[in-house]
Amino acid sequence: MLSSCLRNNIGARLASVAKRSLSTNADSAKVAFIGLGNMGLPMAKNLIAAGQNVAAFDLAAGPLDEIKSVGGSTATSPGEAANGASTVITMLPGNDSVKAVYQQDDGIFDNAADGALFIDCSTIDPNVSKEVASQASEKGFRMIDAPVSGGVGGAAAGTLSFMCGASESDLEAARPLLEIMGSNIFHCGQSGAGGGAKLCNNLLLGISMVGVCEAYALGEKMGLDANVLASIINTSTGRCWSSDTYNPF
Repeated sequence: MLSSCLRNNIGARLASVAKRSLSTNADSAKVAFIGLGNMGLPMAKNLIAAGQNVAAFDLAAGPLDEIKSVGGSTATSPGEAANGASTVITMLPGNDSVKAVYQQDDGIFDNAADGALFIDCSTIDPNVSKEVASQASEKGFRMIDAPVSGGVGGAAAGTLSFMCGASESDLEAARPLLEIMGSNIFHCGQSGAGGGAKLCNNLLLGISMVGVCEAYALGEKMGLDANVLASIINTSTGRCWSSDTYNPF
């Protein structure tokens, strides 16, 4: 009886050690994060807080200092950050920036680990997403476009929505990291579909922002108190994200 209990306890302890070892090995896989702006920096910091081995790059020194202060490592170029990385995440301001960091000499394509997974969270032209993903595939890499919604607050809280254009298998490979940074992950279709969904969302957001501004301008001309008007709109049918969360007034 004692021997049986002993064997069970030893077995449980060995299983626990093995589980921790597997977790450590998974966490030690290098994740490159390129683009530490208002959105990228808190996203990268959440990955580090979750135990990921993050190597980051940005043109500005301040965000790199913040990454080092929370336990991440930094690089002097996109290629250096991506060197040997099994996953590369980019969060950049436009088409040209995305194409440059992947395609340039000694860039991501030239440095990432064989078969690496690329996750581009930038809001760019879906056609550019398709172009870069096609080039990645030709080189033996995997790539998904995964632009986000939720703002800086969502990035900091880890509650972003990801709109993903990818194959099912590539999305599942990216899911563990996406779940650290966000709470809603949508499979929109194949390459470029995530960017397409983001553009539709941004179109509606822009329209609602214009509408909120026009409504407040009209209210002001009519002598209405802005705070009272806000209370009315945000408890009535005019309520929207632009009025209750991103209200310019």
